[in-house]
Amino acid sequence: MAIERSQTDCAVDALRGPLVELSRRLHENPELRWEEHRAAAWLAEALEALGGVRVERELGGYPTAFRARAGSGGPRVAILAEYDALPEIGHACGHNLIAGGAVGAFVALARLGEALPGTVEIIGTPGEEGGAGKIRLIERGVFEGVDAAMMFHPFDRDLLCHPALANKWLEMRFEGKPSHASAAPWDGSSALTACLDTFRLIDSQRVHFRDGVRVHGFVTNGGQAVNIIPEHAACEFSVRARTRDELERVRGIVERCARGAALAAGVDVSLSVRTGYCEIINNLTLARRFGAALEALGRTPHETDDRVGAGSTDMGDVSQVVPAIHPYLAICDEGESLCHEHRFLECAASDRGFDTMLVAAKAMARTTLDLLEDGALLAAVKREWSEAKR
Repeated sequence: MAIERSQTDCAVDALRGPLVELSRRLHENPELRWEEHRAAAWLAEALEALGGVRVERELGGYPTAFRARAGSGGPRVAILAEYDALPEIGHACGHNLIAGGAVGAFVALARLGEALPGTVEIIGTPGEEGGAGKIRLIERGVFEGVDAAMMFHPFDRDLLCHPALANKWLEMRFEGKPSHASAAPWDGSSALTACLDTFRLIDSQRVHFRDGVRVHGFVTNGGQAVNIIPEHAACEFSVRARTRDELERVRGIVERCARGAALAAGVDVSLSVRTGYCEIINNLTLARRFGAALEALGRTPHETDDRVGAGSTDMGDVSQVVPAIHPYLAICDEGESLCHEHRFLECAASDRGFDTMLVAAKAMARTTLDLLEDGALLAAVKREWSEAKR
């Protein structure tokens, strides 16, 4: 017999107090990628206290990753939590709401007990902000046997299947020759000149980038003193594209710019690449079912919106190994603010933000039940994913 969705809705409503308290606590105590020790502990404690489940800590050997399960047998659906923050600006990406929403959805489902027609698990995934936490958990086999995965992300509008770009990080270190910048500048070779020329050369190549490509960087070492021709300089770039093939093409352009700038300045350059994220495979079948749940809860989501740009997330890598969705839900008015801004930090601890967190929890619980109860739906989700992977 199908479970009435009002059961999980009411369960989430009953959890409002502890979920808001938990989310606010995370917001007030931000921790950077792989340093989320308090956050992971608080989330695990909440799951044990509210859901009556055992939490597997240090999942995959990572101190700030965790997992809890409810139900038994198949299918298996995973709800993912993120809880790392940004340097200086804290939870301006709203991960405190992501975590609270995931806990709410999972606990509401766990409270169904033996009536739960399958297995639901919550996976705590650290290090999303540049740490590739989900990728590391994939490599440790955490997602093996999972039939579908989902999470939500705060935004300034409701979107069901917005793109996420493939990306990599490139670091350039330039080594020149120092000299007195006033008495003998001709004796030096400026590493900083090559570093800055790299930015200018990359800008000159943007006309050759395909739509959706993003290349942005910053100087990490701009020299040693104002009266010294800089011997050392360094910069870091993030390269993003809609597909991994285009990402590799643009990466080659960026690397050539760095080498060309070093050659012109007469200095040496060393390049290093940090593993980034894959583009997301949005499962439209699953996203639309999540959208139907949102509509039943009074929201009116769009599938996507070409007016707004895209970022990158390691949820893209999850979508490469299991069918997945990463919908966005508004915690502020459209155009008011976006992720990684000071105003968005405020919104992530607002009443509207907490209300959206609870709606997300209800929608994820509803969608998870749909997957567990409806074999035809799950088959269609898997069929779409298999076709997208070809």
